[in-house]
Amino acid sequence: MGTGHDHGARTQNQTRLTVALVLTSIFLVAEVVGGILTNSLALLSDAAHMFTDAVGLAIALMAIRIARRPADRQRTYGYYRFEILAAAFNAVLLFLVALYILYEAWQRFATPPEVQSLPMLAIAVLGLIVNMISMRLLAGGKDASLNIKGAYLEVWSDFLGSLGVILGGLIIWLTNWTWVDTVIAVLIGLWVLPRTWILLRESVDVLLQAAPAGIDVAVVEQDLLALEGVAGVHDLHVWSLTSGRNVVTAHIVAKTPADGMIALRKRVEKLLEQRYDLHLSTIQIEDETGHAD
Repeated sequence: MGTGHDHGARTQNQTRLTVALVLTSIFLVAEVVGGILTNSLALLSDAAHMFTDAVGLAIALMAIRIARRPADRQRTYGYYRFEILAAAFNAVLLFLVALYILYEAWQRFATPPEVQSLPMLAIAVLGLIVNMISMRLLAGGKDASLNIKGAYLEVWSDFLGSLGVILGGLIIWLTNWTWVDTVIAVLIGLWVLPRTWILLRESVDVLLQAAPAGIDVAVVEQDLLALEGVAGVHDLHVWSLTSGRNVVTAHIVAKTPADGMIALRKRVEKLLEQRYDLHLSTIQIEDETGHAD
C-alpha cells in the first residue's frame, strides 16, 4: 500500500468519523432525556450504546490523528498501534455496557415499570435515522481498518437497538405489555456481546503480533522454499503494525553464489508483494555456511 493512498484513506476516515461523531453527540442528549421521561430501559439501553458510540468515535478519531505522527528514534514504527488500542478500548467499553444492561434488565423483570410507548417510539425512530446515516458514512472504511470497524460495529449495534426499541414501543402501545421493554433490552445486550468479543480478539491478535488474517505462515514458508535458489528459510515472522500495514521478516539460506544473492532477494520480495501483499519486508540472505550478504 502506497504512502499517498494510505494518507488519503486516513483523511477520508477522519472526515467520516467527524460527521458521525457530531450526529451521534447531538442525538445522544435527546435520547437520554427521552429515556428518563418515558421510563424505558430499552431506550436507555439504546442511549447507553449511543454514548459508547460517541466515546468510541471520539477515540477512533483521536487515534487516527495520533497515528499520523512520524516515527522517531524511540518509536521507530511510529504511532500506528494507537488505532488498534482504540479498537480494543471500544470493544471493552461495549462489553461492559452490554453487561450493565443485562444486569439492569434482571432487576426490572421482578417489577416492570410503566413505560410511555409513543414518546419512546418517536425517539427511537429519530435514533434509527441518525444510525443509518452514521453507518453509511463508516461502511466504506470498515474493511480496511479495525479502528473504523470498531466504530462501525458500535453504530451497527445501536441501529439494531433502535429497531428493537421501535418494535417494543409498538408492542407496548398495542398490548400494554410493559415487560416487552425489558426483553428488548436483553436481546440488544445479547446481540452485542459476541460481536464485541470478535473485535476484541482481532485487536489483541494485532497487539500480540499474530499472523494477519488470511496469511498462513507455513504456506508462506513453503512458497519461499519453492523459489529457485532457496535452500532454507528460518526466523520467518509475519505480523501487523495496524490494519492494512503488514510486516514480514525472514532469513533466507541461498544455494546461489554470493553474486546472486541480490537477485534472490528481489525474487523473494516480489513473491511476498504479489502473492501476499506484504510490502514492508526485511529479508536477510545468507549462504549455506551462514555468511550473510
